[in-house]
Amino acid sequence: MVAGEASGDLLASLLLDGLRQRWPEAQSMGIGGEKMQQRGFDAWWQSERLAVHGYSWEVLARVAELLGIRKKLRQRLIAHPPSVFVGVDAPDFNLGLETSLREAGIKTVHFVCPSIWAWRADRVEKIRRAADHVLCIFPFEPELLAQHGIDATYVGHPLAQVIPLHPDRVAARAKLGLPEGGPVLALLPGSRRSEVRYIASGFFKAAALVIKALPATKIIVPAVPSLFDEVQRIAAEAGMADKVMIVRGQSHDVLAACDCTLIASGTATLEAALYKRPMVISYSMHPWSWRLMKRKQLQPWVGLPNILCGDFVVPELLQDAATPEALAHAALGWLRASQDSPATIEALVERFTALHHELRRDTAELAAHAIEKIIASPAA
Repeated sequence: MVAGEASGDLLASLLLDGLRQRWPEAQSMGIGGEKMQQRGFDAWWQSERLAVHGYSWEVLARVAELLGIRKKLRQRLIAHPPSVFVGVDAPDFNLGLETSLREAGIKTVHFVCPSIWAWRADRVEKIRRAADHVLCIFPFEPELLAQHGIDATYVGHPLAQVIPLHPDRVAARAKLGLPEGGPVLALLPGSRRSEVRYIASGFFKAAALVIKALPATKIIVPAVPSLFDEVQRIAAEAGMADKVMIVRGQSHDVLAACDCTLIASGTATLEAALYKRPMVISYSMHPWSWRLMKRKQLQPWVGLPNILCGDFVVPELLQDAATPEALAHAALGWLRASQDSPATIEALVERFTALHHELRRDTAELAAHAIEKIIASPAA
């Protein structure tokens, strides 16, 4: 298995739960993170090594390292073939690796269909060459892949099973030491170091403006443990060191506890939606990367909640639009609605609850069953 960054580590760990139930003695190894290792995964390299930010500039600086890791991994797997290789997300790294392994006779599964419906339609041919089977987390994806001759199974989104339909805000606040009443704003500036460097400063400056407008607001930041010191440093540079609560990990507790979140576009936005929380989706990157990304965009939305709902149900402030003033204004709109317009919040909760039901399946079991069929099938 290969899982890149924190979101891939989480998805892969949930898949490992299903595989261990079906095959208690199965061995798993490759590239993974802390959650995977807690389930007995042998990490030859850490997931964080694959974390890159943007489409070109940041990747170029590390391309030799990433290609070196992929070459060593490919050689090791071809020399000692596994029963199946599962690439978890990280398509820029995994699809090329899967293609090589498949050509060597190793069966391959790609978990999480690349967002060909949103960003990269050109990846369809790469997927067809790379994967014997694709495990899809959104219900419309298998039909789309079938149009291109790619076998796929909808397994639901594993987070929809992990996150409760009705989160307990009071318990989450108690666990974090937050007051039961009063507004709480969560800042989630990303799980990659480069994301945090581009996004966190603006979030902290926006939070300062929110506090100025609503002094009772508590600000909490769940930092990826490896980036905790970096987040603290950026908070201090923004003059917010003594005005925010920074915790190690615990992003789900933070989302359950908050009234609103300023959040970097990515898997975390879907987590926020499953926690039924109002949010302001934002993203910033190197200008060159931004121009390349914009040319590949196929839909008017960037955030997963908006894409899945087919509407701007929550605001998106991206790149130059993501000023501290604009971010604060949008966050204050949600925080004030929580106090003065509960019907607005309830309407959003209803949209996100319907989405939660649609994504809720026994992902681990369905994925393990699909992988079992691939292992049992004759080689292509």
